Amino acid sequence: MSKTILITGSTDGIGKLAAIQLAKQGHTLYIHGRNTTKVAETIATIKAESHNDHIDGFVADFSSMAAVRAMASEVKEKLTTLDVLINNAGVFKSRELFTTDGLDMRMAVNYIAPYLLTTSLLDLLKKGEHTRIINLSSAAQSSVIDSVLAGTKEEIQQETYAQSKLALLMWSFYLALQEPALTVIPVNPGSLLNTNMVKEAYGHHWSPADKGATILQDLATNPSYASHSGDYFDNDKGSFGRAHTDAYSEQKRTHLITTTQQILKNIS
Repeated sequence: MSKTILITGSTDGIGKLAAIQLAKQGHTLYIHGRNTTKVAETIATIKAESHNDHIDGFVADFSSMAAVRAMASEVKEKLTTLDVLINNAGVFKSRELFTTDGLDMRMAVNYIAPYLLTTSLLDLLKKGEHTRIINLSSAAQSSVIDSVLAGTKEEIQQETYAQSKLALLMWSFYLALQEPALTVIPVNPGSLLNTNMVKEAYGHHWSPADKGATILQDLATNPSYASHSGDYFDNDKGSFGRAHTDAYSEQKRTHLITTTQQILKNIS
């Protein structure tokens, strides 16, 4: 059955590869990127490789919450339903440590932006058929510090990246409990995959990018995962596994969401 799928950060890396795989299966694909030209080029590439004309896209810089809100509005205007949302957009290295909103760049792009986009699209997602939300976490997970989350403390990029990925995972668990009609799966797509982001950060890789793209495609469409909402998939192991201890604390999850909502209220 053809699904309507939106993949953020899909003009490059595993997001683009997953989009091509899903387009070849005949799904209606919406990609996302921050550059208008690159989005248009990616749409053309996916159409050519998949022979699927049902490909479109959205442009938004996820370091700006105003841009995320604008994209959410555009999505709701263009789509009548959304079956799958893959929150894939992410950043590790950045010339700017903080965004124009005063947030840490990694925390903003990797966690707060997908949180804002997803919550803004919940009504649309609830109209989907067997809706799934796939959130890109990481093997790198570190306890979230309020001052880092709020952008009032500067940390090294590796640390804020790990905190942002745990924040995304904790919110995934929270969302799965809050929205039992939706299937929410956080995933580590694989450590040090062969992507530009990994090359810039580490200069080497362990596994091909297709490893990450294939698990995204599988988690998004395979019926066998429908019963795994709120479970963490670790693609380093190739199975569901145990995440950071903080993710299982209801108190810490609730505190994270309350703090996130206050941060977004302050920059609205």
